[in-house]
Amino acid sequence: MYDIFINTHFSSGHHLRDYPGSCEYPHGHNWKVRVTVRAHELDEVGMGIDFKVLKQHVKVVIEQLDHRNLNEMEPFTTVNPSSEHIARYIFEQLQAPLATARYHLFSVSVHETDSAGLIYYGKSDRP
Repeated sequence: MYDIFINTHFSSGHHLRDYPGSCEYPHGHNWKVRVTVRAHELDEVGMGIDFKVLKQHVKVVIEQLDHRNLNEMEPFTTVNPSSEHIARYIFEQLQAPLATARYHLFSVSVHETDSAGLIYYGKSDRP
């Protein structure tokens, strides 16, 4: 098995409704994102997934989040745009386009800062 990943980033603003602290006020982050695909076999060229293909799919989703007030976009009008929900949103947007007989989306990690972040796994790939 091969875990293939790319790193990317986006900048956006948000606030956490009903949060008991300063994060309830509008602020922004330079979010760092890692998207990992798990390949069960390689193609005829010897790749699990071409980095170019992975980057194209991820770019579509990241562009939706970049330079936005996340609280104003679905689904974050009803759920807080926490790192956890952002990671799940990215995962759900990429799950179908990154599902083939050879590979599937494995995880999405989101970092608010260099020292704080999380990893979201699909329901079938929880470690």
